[in-house]
Amino acid sequence: MTEKATETYLMWVEGKEAKGGAEQLAVEDPETVEVFAHCHAASAGDVDNTVKAAHKVFKSGVWSQAPRHVRADTLDRIAELLTKNLPRLIELEVRQTGRAIREMNAQVPTLTKWFKYYAALVRTEERSVLPTVGKLHNWIDRKPLGVVAQITPFNHPMLIAVKKIAPALAAGNSIVLKPSELTPLTSIELGKLMKEAGLPDGVFNVLPGDGLTTGKALVEHPLIKKVDVTGGTPAGRAIGAIAGRNLVQFTAELGGKTPLLVFEKAHLELAVNGIVFASFIASGQTCVAATRIITQNSILDQVVEKLQAKARSIEKRMGSPKNVESMMGPLVSAKQLANVEMLVSDAIEAGVTVITGGQRLSSTSSLDDTDFSKGYFYPPTILTDGASTKIVDTRIWKEEAFGPVIVVVGFDTEEEALELANDSEFGLGAAIWTQDLSQAFRVSEEIESGICWVNTHHRNDPSSPWGGIKSSGVGSENGIDAYNAYTTSKSTIINYATAEQGLGSDDWFREGTSEVRYG
Repeated sequence: MTEKATETYLMWVEGKEAKGGAEQLAVEDPETVEVFAHCHAASAGDVDNTVKAAHKVFKSGVWSQAPRHVRADTLDRIAELLTKNLPRLIELEVRQTGRAIREMNAQVPTLTKWFKYYAALVRTEERSVLPTVGKLHNWIDRKPLGVVAQITPFNHPMLIAVKKIAPALAAGNSIVLKPSELTPLTSIELGKLMKEAGLPDGVFNVLPGDGLTTGKALVEHPLIKKVDVTGGTPAGRAIGAIAGRNLVQFTAELGGKTPLLVFEKAHLELAVNGIVFASFIASGQTCVAATRIITQNSILDQVVEKLQAKARSIEKRMGSPKNVESMMGPLVSAKQLANVEMLVSDAIEAGVTVITGGQRLSSTSSLDDTDFSKGYFYPPTILTDGASTKIVDTRIWKEEAFGPVIVVVGFDTEEEALELANDSEFGLGAAIWTQDLSQAFRVSEEIESGICWVNTHHRNDPSSPWGGIKSSGVGSENGIDAYNAYTTSKSTIINYATAEQGLGSDDWFREGTSEVRYG
C-alpha cells in the first residue's frame, strides 16, 4: 500500500462536519492501491451522541411532524441538487469503488428517481378508513418510527444509500447511516447536499467506521427503532439477532447466487448479451450478479462459444476505470480479490474447465497502458464441467465469489433446470431467457427468488420491490412496501354515537341480564 498526499473527510453529524473518536479510515483507489483519502470514523461514544441528537430532532417534530408538502418539496430539491453535482460525485464514486466510469455515468443520474418517487408518494398517500360496525369511525395513519440505522456496502455506495434514505425521509424519520469502511466518501457528500436542500440539521447523519466498533454500537443502541442493512449473509444474521433482541424493525438485503436460465427457445444473441451484462457489470460485485448460467444442452456449446468471445472482448478493453472506454474496473479491495482467487483456484484444482480468465491480471492494458499488477484487476472468467468434475460439486457453485466469475452447466428438461436453479441457500434474483411466453410463466412461477426477470436483468425502479427469500434477506426495498416499513400504523377509532345511544348500549355493568356489546 502506497500513501501519498491525501484529503481528509470528516463525519456528518447534526448538519455539519465533525471529527470522529475512532481510528481514521484509509480509503484506497482500487486501480492503483494508493490511499487517496482519510476519513474520520465514529467511536462508540460518537454513535451514542449522534443517535441521541437525532432522537432529539425527531421528538422536536421539525421533520417528523412537518407537513407532507414540506417533506416532498425537500426531497425534490435534493434531487435537483444531486443532478447539479453529478460530475464530481461520479468522479468520487469511481475513485473509491474502482467501478468503470461508463457504469457510473449511467447509474448515478438515475438516483434522482428515488427522491422524486417518494416525494410523489408522500404527497398522494391516502388514509384507509375501515368498515367498522356501529357508529364508529376508524382510520389508519402511518407514523414515522424514530431514529433508524442504515448500513450500506461498498459495491453501490450511493445507489443503495439512496434506496434507503428516500423512503425513510419521506416517512419522517431521522437517519444515522454507516457506509462501508471501504467507500464512505460519497455518503458524506450526500449529507452536505441534503443540508443545502433544506433538510433540518440532525435528520440525516453519516458515521463512517468499521462494523465491529461503529456498526455494532449503532445497531445495539436502545433509541434505534429500525435497522436496514445491505451486505453479506453472515453479517446480516448477526445484525438481525441484535435487532431481534431489541424488538426493532429489520430489513436486510443480503447475499445471492443468481441463476440465469437459457432455454433453446431463447434469442441467442439477446441472451448472451444479457448474460454478460448480468454477470460482469460492476466487475461482478452485485448481489444479483448472474453467477450460475444454466443452459439447455441443445444450445450449450453455442452459448459457451459466444460467451467466451464476449468475455475476451471485455478483457481486451479493460483499463483505468476513469477511462470512459474501459469496459470493466478492478475489484474493490485485496480481500475481495483474494476471495475470488481462492474460489476459482479451488475449482481449478478440483478439475473444472477454464474457458477464459481464471487468474489475476498482471499485464499492461492494451487500451490505455494501465498497469494491472498495481491494482485489484481480475478478468471475466467462465468455468464449466471438467472431464471428470461436475462444477455443481465445487464450492463456487454454492458460495458467493462477488467477482466477475460465472459457471455454465447444462440441462435437458424444465424440471432439471429448476432443480439446478433452486439448488442454493440464496434466493434474491433469478433470470429466464426464452421467447416462449408459456414457458416463461411456468418457470418464473417455480423459481425460488424474490426478483425474477424474463429476457432482461438487473432492472431496478423505485416502484418495484427489491428483496430476497431464504438466506438472501428479510423484507424489501423500493415501492410502497419500503415506505410502510419505515412507519408504524396507528389506528384511531372515534365513537360518534349520541349520549343517549351510548347509555343504551355501552353500560356494560348495568343491572339486569340484557345483551351487551363486545367489540
